[in-house]
Amino acid sequence: MFFGFGRSQYDINIVRMIPMFSTVGFVEHTILWKTIIINIFGNIVMFIPFGFLGIVFPKLNNFRILILDFLFAIIAVESLQYFTRLGVFDIDDIILNTIGMATGFWIYQWLNRRFIGKDS
Repeated sequence: MFFGFGRSQYDINIVRMIPMFSTVGFVEHTILWKTIIINIFGNIVMFIPFGFLGIVFPKLNNFRILILDFLFAIIAVESLQYFTRLGVFDIDDIILNTIGMATGFWIYQWLNRRFIGKDS
């Protein structure tokens, strides 16, 4: 997250707090659909496994606890990007990452009910 994709340190700290503004701008100014898909869907798909944390930590089978813990962690990561200037504190990343985690949680819950037959 900090060193991937050839990142280098920004000269200034950047915060983007208007939801979906930077994502829409990115889509409008990007020529290749592949780049758009990698960026947007990558921010979702990469976080789907976090929805399965209830397997290892049973208290995270509760969606409310999971989402609060996840938001705390992802905001900490975004803050580190801001303070180190090795990224941008972007609300869109928080939203997309949380959608990925929630998708993973719903998949995990469905698989758990369907194949294991127990409710969490």
